[in-house]
Amino acid sequence: MIAKFLETLYTKVFINIIVENLHTKVYVEVCSRDNVIETVEKTFDTTSINAKMYDFIKAYSKQSPFCYISVLDDSPLQGAIPTSDTSEMDKYADMSSAKHIALKEWTVYTPEYDINAKEHEYRSIGVDFIFSPFLIMSKFFKDKIDTTLSMFVLIEDNYLSMSIFDNSKLLYGEYLDMEHHKDDELLMDSSLDEDEDISLEGINLDEIDVDNDVDSLDDFANIEDLDVSGDIDEFSEAQDIEEIIQNDDDISSDGFNEDYQRFLLIQSSLSSFYKDDKYKSQFIESVYVADGIGVSSDLKGYLEEEMFLSVYVRKINLSTEVCDMAKAELNEI
Repeated sequence: MIAKFLETLYTKVFINIIVENLHTKVYVEVCSRDNVIETVEKTFDTTSINAKMYDFIKAYSKQSPFCYISVLDDSPLQGAIPTSDTSEMDKYADMSSAKHIALKEWTVYTPEYDINAKEHEYRSIGVDFIFSPFLIMSKFFKDKIDTTLSMFVLIEDNYLSMSIFDNSKLLYGEYLDMEHHKDDELLMDSSLDEDEDISLEGINLDEIDVDNDVDSLDDFANIEDLDVSGDIDEFSEAQDIEEIIQNDDDISSDGFNEDYQRFLLIQSSLSSFYKDDKYKSQFIESVYVADGIGVSSDLKGYLEEEMFLSVYVRKINLSTEVCDMAKAELNEI
């Protein structure tokens, strides 16, 4: 009771840390009696706390004894499973060394080692909350999760949180690592190159009938006549139309490749959901994407044209969403 009274006398400072591929964003809100009186966001060229970030955070944390520091969990081994029954959890993931939060009918988890490592990394400033991106996504799409059978994807710089809900019940969840996927592709490319080198050994180029081979290519002459484009579903609700449309000149080859990698990860994850007997698979027709980085329209096109999904994109500000989660946690204490 006394603590609640003291909170009314001081401002509250919420410091929120989002680690990206090469940078770290620190978003700060200063509140007085639940009114936001100051906001500031700064990006640092580091993925771990350095002197500049420390000084920036300390300058705000000193403003009030009621300061709360939150971090978005980026453990590559975290996940979400469709049960809150502890006797069933090991069916879906190794929970022996994981910390978890059981919700109504599902659970989010992270290896205890990664939680301890995160707390150790920020020991100089202290961490009050480490939030799962699955919780951020479920709050952001609550209006859809509670009423539809759909796939939901939260896109970060290096990761994707992919889940499937059926009227608020989680059916499937997976945390997808872009960097790990890139490493796998490099290994596959390397093995393919080696196979190509081996397959060329012993081939007599003089025996190849070039004329016949060229004639055989005529079968593919009309391939350009194929129409692979389809009608794009229009959104009926204004809030679901927040899609970033970029000109082709503005989309780098890196951006194009990364969106295709994201598509492949989503495609593979959905395939796992369909094929794995331990999940209660149902046919998915729609996907809701929370875009936290500003992907190109290519990703939407891949999902529509290659997987025949109805795709709805909403822009999400991860910094403010993490801050709102911290406020919600405090209200429950």
